[in-house]
Amino acid sequence: MFELALTLSFVFLSLGLVLATIRLLIGPTLPDRVVALEVIASLTIGFILLYSVAYDTPVLIDVVIVLALTSFMAAVGFARYLEQGGQRDDD
Repeated sequence: MFELALTLSFVFLSLGLVLATIRLLIGPTLPDRVVALEVIASLTIGFILLYSVAYDTPVLIDVVIVLALTSFMAAVGFARYLEQGGQRDDD
């Protein structure tokens, strides 16, 4: 049962990554792409955590923490850029 849950989780995370990548590629606006990039980062964090649980490698949790902090800082940077009049396609 646990293996089935892990497999389904990997499948749904993969599906989410594909859909977020499509959104990232077609946009149409810069904020859409930024949100898609954040979703991809979150799904990647989920992948690494799931892999850590599936293969019993707790050292990967440190990688997840660093990735989450980096993703948060990137989101703050993009938000400040857009707030200060950065290039937006929907203006």
